[in-house]
Amino acid sequence: MTVSSFSDLGLAEPILRALHDRSHTTPTPIQAKAIPEILDGADLLGIAQTGTGKTGAFALPILDELNAEQSRTKYRTPRALILAPTRELAIQIGDEFRAYGKHIALRLAVIFGGVSQHSQVRDLRRGIDVLVATPGRLLDLMEQGHVELRDVEFLVLDEADRMLDMGFIRDVRKIVARVPEDRQTQLFSATMPPEIAKLAKEILYEPVRIDIAPKQVAVEVIRQGIHFAEPKQKLDLLCDMFADPALSKVIVFTRTKHRANRVAERLNKSGVDAQAIHGNKSQGARQRALEAFRNGSCRVLVATDIAARGIDVPEVSHVINYEMPMEAESYVHRIGRTARAGAEGAAISLCATEEAGLLIDIEKLIGRKIPVESGQRPAGNARPKQGGQGRQGGRGRHGGGHGGGQSGGKSQGGGKRSRSRRRGGPSRRAA
Repeated sequence: MTVSSFSDLGLAEPILRALHDRSHTTPTPIQAKAIPEILDGADLLGIAQTGTGKTGAFALPILDELNAEQSRTKYRTPRALILAPTRELAIQIGDEFRAYGKHIALRLAVIFGGVSQHSQVRDLRRGIDVLVATPGRLLDLMEQGHVELRDVEFLVLDEADRMLDMGFIRDVRKIVARVPEDRQTQLFSATMPPEIAKLAKEILYEPVRIDIAPKQVAVEVIRQGIHFAEPKQKLDLLCDMFADPALSKVIVFTRTKHRANRVAERLNKSGVDAQAIHGNKSQGARQRALEAFRNGSCRVLVATDIAARGIDVPEVSHVINYEMPMEAESYVHRIGRTARAGAEGAAISLCATEEAGLLIDIEKLIGRKIPVESGQRPAGNARPKQGGQGRQGGRGRHGGGHGGGQSGGKSQGGGKRSRSRRRGGPSRRAA
């Protein structure tokens, strides 16, 4: 079945109206593939990066189901639970649910740590349909008796690999154990390291796997260039770049928290407004930096890979790889934060001799040579120590991408549950 518009998916009229209000007419590839499967009651394993429309891929069918059963007695406990690794991503998901569900009677709460729990507890007591939560705060409120998950019918894990990076997988397993087995589950992840693959087998029942290859996005719509410079030359080169006013809204990526701080400090000293965002920053500090970047009061956001995952900021003019990522697929995730929604964007990389091997990996993945802007391409296949440049490097990401999956096919394995498809009977698509 070819899907050319959201109306082809059989979504309810109030949801189609909300999509029209936002000028969303054509589903993204992951939405076109995932929504019919979820509407049919299937569990789903989605391999997709930020910016592919994956939030809509799970939010729209969940809202469709909630809308269809509005005549039922109102639940006070959540029927849909969405787990996200960070406050920033949880807030974004909540905003998307509200926008898509503006024409239905949706009760939603977003809970996360780093702030007082009082307003969050108040929202929970009023009764909710959809709960978006970070694992730590959710467990805290569950232990205090403020959250019951006995009525959850839809469970979504978003950015599962980032939850692994941030040490949340044990918390996730505790939460999943409290959710009814007779549920529909979706797990979304940009990469598929072994621990996430294991988790997927534990919690998904005969899942449909949808793999949206990120390298297609990088090659087709983003202008890419590379400057060859040694580590001691990079800061001066970076500061010089900002003499160009075209670099109006820029994300600079480093491999380590220390380097992110150092780059942000140097940019500020040179007169360029910059803020760093990484795992050592508090939730409040990260949110303030992100908001400053989003509203334009901060020109540059300096970020590590883990801190930037799940952040979707429109109109990013440039992405700069101050350090080449240790994994080729991280390059695609990084540069995918520009050139969104049909806008133009550029990606600039600074590559040292010791990173030549990383560049080779990237060019192999994206299927082309990145044009050289300055310097001379080094010979050899040198690589820095895992995670950093020389002694100042940090720890690298575990695992890698999982390409070449059977898009739309049944994954092997699956959980121990034995249940029928939620909807039962004939497919809605065939109706």
